[in-house]
Amino acid sequence: MHVHRFERLWLVAALVLIVLFIGTVTYGAVGAGYGMVDATGGQVDPTAPTAGDNFREPGVYDGSERGRYDVYVEAKQFLFVPGTSEPIRVPDDSTVTFHVTSTDVVHGFEVVGTNVNTMAVPGQVATVTVEFDEPGTYGLVCNEYCGSGHHTMEGQLRVVPAESYNASGVN
Repeated sequence: MHVHRFERLWLVAALVLIVLFIGTVTYGAVGAGYGMVDATGGQVDPTAPTAGDNFREPGVYDGSERGRYDVYVEAKQFLFVPGTSEPIRVPDDSTVTFHVTSTDVVHGFEVVGTNVNTMAVPGQVATVTVEFDEPGTYGLVCNEYCGSGHHTMEGQLRVVPAESYNASGVN
């Protein structure tokens, strides 16, 4: 049986690509230290009164260092708490860590115009950190289909000047 040399070339190229893909997946699973979430840990019930250190009451909290803030957000059909009925307020020139969870179904949490984009999975807390240098208003959107009211699930994040910020939410 005769195999044309271009067919052999394509066959070899395809096999090399398959080996590279398998090697990449293996490295990502073993070498880089990434792991899948399992039932042994990381679970949190955000509605439980004793959620502990994993998840606080939704809102903005002063961080462990000056200029750092923690924002705890619950995503639920079809709103963000806080964020939808009242905007999340943080000062400019600060580093903000978002702790996001869901109480019902999988939601998305995206701060439009930033690198904050994560999934809010029931029973899990997603943590994303971003720096805000300038005052401004950012939209919050759910980018994972979560039900019939998904298109209405939005909120707002306001980055205010540091001198007019206070954690209680009053200018």
